This record gives sequence, structure tokens and C-alpha cells, in this order.
Amino acid sequence: MSQPAWTEDQPIVSIKDVHKSFGDLEVLKGISMDVMKGEVICIIGPSGSGKSTLIRCVNALNDIQSGSIQVEGQEVNDKALDKLELRKKVGMVFQQYNLFPHKTALENIMMAPIKVLKQDKAEVEKRARSLIEKVRLQGKENAYPGELSGGQQQRVAIARSLAMNPDIMLFDEVTAALDPETVKEVLVTIKDLAEDGMTCMLVTHEMGFAKEIADHIYFTDRGVIVEHGPPATFFEQANDPRTQEFLSQIL
Repeated sequence: MSQPAWTEDQPIVSIKDVHKSFGDLEVLKGISMDVMKGEVICIIGPSGSGKSTLIRCVNALNDIQSGSIQVEGQEVNDKALDKLELRKKVGMVFQQYNLFPHKTALENIMMAPIKVLKQDKAEVEKRARSLIEKVRLQGKENAYPGELSGGQQQRVAIARSLAMNPDIMLFDEVTAALDPETVKEVLVTIKDLAEDGMTCMLVTHEMGFAKEIADHIYFTDRGVIVEHGPPATFFEQANDPRTQEFLSQIL
């Protein structure tokens, strides 16, 4: 199957009228958004509004009932899609770190490039060490997950995702399970990535962070996008009563 020609002036992720149900429960009710290369998109909203489901659809962890999701011109909902190829391009970091407990931080980061991409071990180790530096964990290379704080484990998880050299990073509530003091170190890591030009889609409850980092903010409620815009207008001039109520509760 030939790869469609995608150029950087087109959205790197294009979501059109996506509907997703779990049984009788419709979770996404016609969601559309475009993400350009290098953009940082934050998706916010109350629990159960479909935020996590949406980004899990972007790397085909959830299928969709109708609509279209394209990543670099490739239709994610195509039955012939090679999910492994897609996930090389689209990295994902979850709320739970899912590290292998019996592997060191360095080994966790090296596993996928060696096993999945069949890359040279010496090359992978060199890159893994530079990623450990990038997420500010020098000296923790040989630590096991159980010896690391939640924030440190989450930064290993980010480095592990980056080891696959993705074009896009998805972050699903990555600070939700962390203590307040370790949240900041993870957010700093994501901010560094964004400043390096990584395309990022984040589901987050961290409003101050969203305001600082996002190019565009989407507010979802009950499976639809209620309102969206750049942070300055979104936070200062929200029009929809649902958005106003949500913001008044959390800001």
C-alpha cells in the first residue's frame, strides 16, 4: 500500500467528524480538528467528555465508527493500516507509566528500538543516554522503576516514547497520578519538547500549563467540541456557558 503524499503545509493530524461508541454509549459525537506540524494542542474538559478516547483513536488504540482520522495523510481507520508503522510515527505517554519493573531506566528506553525497529544496540544505547539527559535524569540510568519517584518514572516513559523517533507525541493526563511536587518536572520536560518543535497533543487538567504551552485549546464536553481557540482568547473571552462554568470551577 503506497504512502499518500503528505506535505508540511497540510495538517499532520486531521480529524473529521469522528464518531466513537462503546456499545450504546456514544463517546465522540462528530469531533473535528486539525493539528499542524510543530503545534501544541491541549484538549481540556470534564471527566467523561471523550478527551482520552479521542487521542487514543489517533494512534488506533480505539477504532472509530465513522469519520476520518489522518496522520501524515494516512487514514488511521483503514483496515489495511499497519498499526506498528503508525505507532512509530505517533508516540504516546499514558497516565500510568507502564514501565517494565525488572528493567532499568536505560533498558526500558532501549527495548522498543532494538526489538521493534531492529536497530543497532550500541546506537540505541547512545541515543537512550542522550534522552535520559534530555528528560533530566542523568545518574538514574541503572535505577529500576521501583527506585524512582512517580515523576521520574513518567519522564522515563516519555524518553521511552521518544526513542522511537516519533513525529507526533500524544500525552494522556500524564500528570494525573503524580504528587504535586513531581508534576512540574514532567511539565518542564514536555515544554522542552514543544520548544524543540515536537508536535504535541495533550489531554490535561493543568490549566496554567495549557495557557503557557498551547498554540490552541479545545474544550470538549459530552463528546463534542464546545469551544476552541488560542489560549489568550480562550481563557479571557470564552463564549459558551459550559466553557465559562468549567473554567470558573478550575481557575
